[in-house]
Amino acid sequence: MSSVLYDSPGPRAKRRNVLISVAFFALLGLLVWFVWDKMDEKGQLEWALWKPFTESQAWTTYLLPGLLDTLKAAALAMVIALPLGAFFGIARMSDHRWVRLPAAWVVEFFRAIPVLLLMLFANEFYNRWTDVSSEQRPLYAVVTGLVLYNASVLAEVVRAGILSLPKGQSEAAMAIGLRKGQTMRTILLPQAVTAMLPAIVSQLVVIVKDTALGGVMIGFTELLNARATLAAFYANVIPSFVVVAIIYIVLNFILTSFASWLEKRLRRSKRGTGAVLSAEDMEELNPAATGGSYGTGAAT
Repeated sequence: MSSVLYDSPGPRAKRRNVLISVAFFALLGLLVWFVWDKMDEKGQLEWALWKPFTESQAWTTYLLPGLLDTLKAAALAMVIALPLGAFFGIARMSDHRWVRLPAAWVVEFFRAIPVLLLMLFANEFYNRWTDVSSEQRPLYAVVTGLVLYNASVLAEVVRAGILSLPKGQSEAAMAIGLRKGQTMRTILLPQAVTAMLPAIVSQLVVIVKDTALGGVMIGFTELLNARATLAAFYANVIPSFVVVAIIYIVLNFILTSFASWLEKRLRRSKRGTGAVLSAEDMEELNPAATGGSYGTGAAT
């Protein structure tokens, strides 16, 4: 079936696509076999290395507490970074220079610094100038670094989402007398959320994965850090990496699936109902325009 933008492949193109697909899956199968063979050669497929993951001790002592800390840090960073990013994104679009310029400086500054450096600086700040305990300091530092970096990225996402809307939306709001703040709050932001959602979810997935940086540098007991302790106890480095990678894949898949469902729901909710208004309905909405009671009263 052809369309304006796409022509159906002919016989030669179909054969070429089939050959490319067969070659791709053959190479993929060869890669899987190579990895499997090397792991078997090094003894990484022995049951003794994988058996701890079938017992509750490995999960309750190491993996689940690490996963809980990962989710806690990611959730706190998401809850703080989302409204903060929306605030700076809207501030960058302000008509007032004293609002727009400081917001732009903050966004560009924190977006240019690697998130790991932000975590290290935050950890040193909490160590020198606050009374945060040494047990809670890694969590505070990780959340602070994630919030500063991801809020600046989300600010650009929000700004781009709002600017992507047709100018007619703002012009129509001005025509009915809405102020800029009312236009932003009631018209532009609700429409931009749907357009921004894929980029926002991508950044939330980055937040979940970046919690591992705190475990590497400042001793935050997240999932990857807990894996290292588990691997040292059971001497199963490669299997522990495989299991933790699967956990990250499942966690991020759940997050992206929920976002896809939410995006579809938002798009459906914004569609018209398709209902046809009768003359009586129109008279209730605007009696003067339909010659109703207001018009009759005026004539008399």
